[in-house]
Formats: sequence, structure tokens, C-alpha cells
Amino acid sequence: MTAAASGGAPLHAADTHVAVLGGGWSNEREISLVTANACAGALRDRGYRVTEIDVDRSIAARLAELEPDIAFNGLHGTVGEDGTVQGILEVLQIPYTHSGVLASALAMDKHRAKAIFESVGIPVAEHLIADRWEVAREHVMAPPYVVKPIAEGSSVNIFIVKQGAAHPPQEILREDWTGGEEVMVERFVPGRELTSAVMGDKVLEVTEIVTDLPFYNYEAKYAEGGSKHLIPAPVSSNIYQRVQTLTLLAHRALGCRGVTRTDFRLHEEPGGESELVCLELNTQPGMTPTSLVPELAALAGYSFEELVAWMVEDASCNR
Repeated sequence: MTAAASGGAPLHAADTHVAVLGGGWSNEREISLVTANACAGALRDRGYRVTEIDVDRSIAARLAELEPDIAFNGLHGTVGEDGTVQGILEVLQIPYTHSGVLASALAMDKHRAKAIFESVGIPVAEHLIADRWEVAREHVMAPPYVVKPIAEGSSVNIFIVKQGAAHPPQEILREDWTGGEEVMVERFVPGRELTSAVMGDKVLEVTEIVTDLPFYNYEAKYAEGGSKHLIPAPVSSNIYQRVQTLTLLAHRALGCRGVTRTDFRLHEEPGGESELVCLELNTQPGMTPTSLVPELAALAGYSFEELVAWMVEDASCNR
């Protein structure tokens, strides 16, 4: 374990070997490779010795052979985001970035994360968990509602069932469905998409995400021109501060470490009433120079290279 990772002196970049983990075999493999490549480049620019690893099922043996000082977790989705790779790194005693085993597993399981959020007063949309065959057969909730996997990210396999829809989405019965046998059905909350992030013990600013697509889906997140980021978000000071307060509370409630991002929906009535609900917390947010978290960090005075280097300095075991 390095000095910085165990609470000692800062790392010396030239003497520190960082393994950047990317790829994997989840539905988010391609964007993970983009994240890992961007972060590896930033670390090289800062003088770190970097090895990029396209993660497969031999990752434990590869890491044991490589013996890096730090593992930068650039994975998204299952395995990299659900506590699995974090457990491998704990066994190997390789300090790593982002959240630990339990926090990662809880955040990835939307149902359990919601239960924890509710227990500390974070508002969430009403939801239920049901077998996908049951959900496809008939409306298990009055439309409009959203059908989503319990444990998947990047808005993959998400369907909005609109008011007056004749039947639920039949796509969840496809033979190539990867969203699990049980799915979450959640009340659809119309309105604006807001997000904020935590870096260490500090909450960052708030971004509003604007897209012409039906919602902030995979294309809106990663396709060129898919969305616009308004930062700072043009909302009232009360809403702005509320988002920041809930973002930090969610981070702490799940026991997260390092950098996280939490997403919200804001529904505003013409008469002035508003509803703010938390959608989810991301323990492995996208990390390219134009991603949401790097933009928020930039507003706090961190360049992309400084942010990535901070994450390496923050790495540890027992997270």
C-alpha cells in the first residue's frame, strides 16, 4: 500500500504505478473504455506510470501479476460498479478509487438504495419490484410509469410507459434481455433533470441537463449533441441548496467514498408548488473531459487532470 493511500505523504507520480481498469463485459463496456482511456491519458500527463487493462474474467490473476500501486476503477455497470471488482481489490490489498464493496453494491441496487434514501428523508418516487413477465402482461402501476432494471446504469433498458398506453413494454420479454428477471416499476416524474456531485467530503455545484430526447437516456448521455449541460443550474436558490444537501446526504447514507454523482427530477407546478425526487446515486460516474462530474469539478477549480490525480491520491482499501 502506498504512503498516500495509507494516510501518509503525498504520492510521487513518477514512482507510482496505476492500473486503469476499463471495458469489462457489462452493457456499458464501450463508454467504460472511453472513461478509462481519458483517465489514463490524464494520469500520464501528470507523470504517473500507467497500465491500461481491458478487464475480463482473469482480472484477479492479471492484477496479482502486475502488482500496481493503485487501481483506478474506470469500469461502469455490473462487476465494476456493484462491489465485485472492489472485493477483488480488497483481497489483493490494492488501493482503489471510488466507493468500497458495500456502498457500491447498495448504490447499484436501486431498490435497496431507495430504501436507505427514504430512511434518512431523501424523497424518491413510488416504486415496486415485479417479475418482468408480470410487468409485460398488464399494467402493475397506473401510467405514466418507468420500467427499469434494478441494477444497471447509463439508462440502459429503460422504458417510459405514457399516460393512456394500451399495454406495458413488450421489449422486456426479448430473448436477449439483460436487465434481470425482476424489474423496477417507478412512478414517472415529469420535469427537469438536475444532478450534483460529491468529491471527498465536499458537495459540488448543480447542473441542469437539457435534452430533446424523451429522457436522459444512453444516447442523450453519450452521443454528440445528445444533451446540453446548464451549470450552474438555473433554478431557485432554495431548490439549488436542497439538491446539494440531498446529494451529500445520499453519499453519506450509502457510505460512499471518493467521487459520486446523484441525479434528481424536479417537477414544478404553475402555481409554484414543486416536487424534487432523487432518482439514483452513481458511484462510477462517467469520466471524460466533457462528462458531468469533470464539468462540476472544473467549476470548483479542478482541471480534468487535477481531478483524476486527486482520485488516485484518495485511493485506499477498506473503503
